[in-house]
Amino acid sequence: MHWRAKGVLQKVLGHVPGGEEAHYVLQRRFGGLRGFTREFDIKMDDWRLMAGHLHKAGVPIAGARLFEIGSGWYPTFPFACYLGGARQVITVDLNRHIKPDLVRECAGNLGRHTALIAEACGIPEDEVRQRQQQLVERLQRNDDVAAATDGVVVYDAPADASRTSIPAHELDCVFSNSVLEHVNPEAVDEIFREAMRILAPGGIMFHSVNCGDHYAYVDSKINQLNYLRYSDREWRRWDNAFLYQNRMRAYEFVDRATAVGFDIVLNTECAREKRLAELAAMPVHPQFAHIPPERLCVTSIDFIGRKRPAEVSP
Repeated sequence: MHWRAKGVLQKVLGHVPGGEEAHYVLQRRFGGLRGFTREFDIKMDDWRLMAGHLHKAGVPIAGARLFEIGSGWYPTFPFACYLGGARQVITVDLNRHIKPDLVRECAGNLGRHTALIAEACGIPEDEVRQRQQQLVERLQRNDDVAAATDGVVVYDAPADASRTSIPAHELDCVFSNSVLEHVNPEAVDEIFREAMRILAPGGIMFHSVNCGDHYAYVDSKINQLNYLRYSDREWRRWDNAFLYQNRMRAYEFVDRATAVGFDIVLNTECAREKRLAELAAMPVHPQFAHIPPERLCVTSIDFIGRKRPAEVSP
């Protein structure tokens, strides 16, 4: 599918009654949700990487109090954390996207990953498997997410991650996966400030950001740097309610976290030869001319910011 055609279709759906449901149906039949198992397994691999990063940063999932930004249609990360022994997982979304059929499918698919979860969290697989089976049974009898997880997973939507009612210094970790690239830059700053407030001293903020052009996933004729050809004004033609892309570069997220006061303890920013070659072969809009190629070309990053142990926010 041509990327411009998808952009126009999504823009139209974002402005008509019933557009959100129509978009979901299209995703189920023709988009990323058509092959749910493959999509789910990719998310679980992302979760595995996050669990490893958190463990190395001194915040293992077992026993942790976690806050996810961007729940999406089904709660893969919160459910995996629950199975791994998390004490609390609050997950929020600006809009209520969660779908009961996908929630049940997510819980069922976790049965194929109990060994992975057990190893990542350092707990017996039997314990993980028992929780997973209980989760499936409770969801099948139409329990909501909180009831199905004994109150461990709390789903809150609509909710604003930059303005929560969570008490200060309450959590061990705030995290997101492929979310911040869809957030207005000013709101990114607000989310980081709120994370600083709600994290306990020594707590961490982990974000995995896919900051490449997402239209490249549906149009093989373009690459993940394609959107750098356009000015902000031009790009607004293709931005829409279902696929807003802020086009922030990887280093900008880290710089903004540092500006709020986080100490960066993980930064996977890396200029890859393939991306550098793609960048050299295409025109780039002058508004990006001040960014060195080795930073402009980066299309993904994982980073961790730690709240200083002695710091107490007002």
